[in-house]
Amino acid sequence: MENQTADLDETREETHEDTREDLLGIYLNDHLAGATAGVERARYLAEAEQDPVISAAVRPLAVEITQDRASLLEIMRQLDVPVHRYKLAAGRLAEKAGRLKTNGRLVRRSPLTSLVELEALRLGVSAKAAGWETLRRLADEDERLDAARLDALLGRARTQLRTLEDLHETQTAETFRTAAA
Repeated sequence: MENQTADLDETREETHEDTREDLLGIYLNDHLAGATAGVERARYLAEAEQDPVISAAVRPLAVEITQDRASLLEIMRQLDVPVHRYKLAAGRLAEKAGRLKTNGRLVRRSPLTSLVELEALRLGVSAKAAGWETLRRLADEDERLDAARLDALLGRARTQLRTLEDLHETQTAETFRTAAA
């Protein structure tokens, strides 16, 4: 029992030794890994989607998501946060693994595939918005962060979310109307 308590105290001490900059670096690299996966997912959906309405709506989102990732990299440079390449590789790998889900068909896409991919994009954009919100709060005390730029990025993420929610609603109806027929 004493060893467990000592281990817990040591873990707490390690946590308290992390600086704000260390934690911010980890946080931003985690978001960068997610952004990397999001870019891949958006591009894939834009190209693979058979429904022209979804494909046409996702193409500009894929461009914006790519731009948002570039903005995150620029912010990381401004904050002197090094990029952890292994996290980028993990993000890419996770996105590729996400394509291996079952969709009721072995070779071709089903309506369920589009629905699940839209949900994955929604989750990613929600996480991105949360990241921009966090950075926006930090901008009040860190002059290296541009509050107006973060407000614009957050606004764009919210617009992306509304678009994805609309697409999701439409695809939900289509998926289960098709499945019921």
